[in-house]
Amino acid sequence: MAKLLIINPGSTSTKIGVFEDEELLFEETLRHSTEEIAQFATIVDQKDFRKKIIMDFIASKGVKTEDLAAVVGRGGMLKPIPGGTYPVSDALLEDLKIGKQGQHASNLGGILAREIADSVGIPSYIVDPVVVDELQPLARYSGHPELPRTSVFHALNQKAVAKRYAKEQGKSYDSLRLIVVHMGGGVSVGAHVGGRIVDVFNALDGDGAFSPERSGAVPPGALVKLCFSGKYDEKTIYKMLVGNGGFNAYVGTNDARVVEEKIAAGDEKAKEVYEAFTYQVSKNIGAQAAVLEGKVDQIILTGGIAYSKAAVAAIRARVEWIAPLTVYPGEDELLALAQGGLRVLNGEEKPMEY
Repeated sequence: MAKLLIINPGSTSTKIGVFEDEELLFEETLRHSTEEIAQFATIVDQKDFRKKIIMDFIASKGVKTEDLAAVVGRGGMLKPIPGGTYPVSDALLEDLKIGKQGQHASNLGGILAREIADSVGIPSYIVDPVVVDELQPLARYSGHPELPRTSVFHALNQKAVAKRYAKEQGKSYDSLRLIVVHMGGGVSVGAHVGGRIVDVFNALDGDGAFSPERSGAVPPGALVKLCFSGKYDEKTIYKMLVGNGGFNAYVGTNDARVVEEKIAAGDEKAKEVYEAFTYQVSKNIGAQAAVLEGKVDQIILTGGIAYSKAAVAAIRARVEWIAPLTVYPGEDELLALAQGGLRVLNGEEKPMEY
């Protein structure tokens, strides 16, 4: 039985869990006020503040660090890397500290994991960060060399549910051809083959379906005109694409449940927007079916919106001719991180080298 401490830092909270193998002993979201965070100039400067809160909390639960087998942190904005579980090496730690692809609270996951683990001489890991990049060469083409397609998406949850499905079927993840759809604040649709995500719609600021907060693939010509109209600055335009797009722009909420309530109350505009959302997600699934040459073993829906019977039914109606659907609603990041650490500790997977 291996006991693991899992650390998943967000901008104003640190979610932690302690697992015994895959059994969650307890979890807690440790919240930090804006004032507390504001006293630190950089994200890395928050390390000691967050570490003390974590250590005090697990001590209050009777957990001693010397009883742990490993500490697993959320991966951050590293260089593009293949998926897998990575020991927090010196090189990886340095890239988290400098923010290789940007400053984000998730960078603290590996930093905190390494420091806590080193204090008792146990391994520290990160698992499937958002910068996982397994794109095949053709998937990188956009149409202009200065605008390559990039891989930024819900790698942790996509990989976790794909491996969960494989395990439930008694098959290896590497042997399956899957389309995985994560539907949360952002949407990512990935083509999984040979244990790699060879194509995926960038969930952050460009590709694919709109989502509760993101505009997705807007018409580029119209976007260029908007950018040079003189009405908006760069920051405002980007916020239109990431944060104020999608449901927020059309319906004034980023909560899919509120959109469904509006539909139930007879709001025709909300109904059409929701239909357009499931229509676009379905189109993305169709595109990835073409990437997999029509040979698709399963389509998997996951993320918060996968709890919606209406959304699942609408997508099912459009795509089930491609392959059967499995639904794993929600996003259990703590368990996914624990499973990634356990696969290496138990010898099921080799640790990746950064």
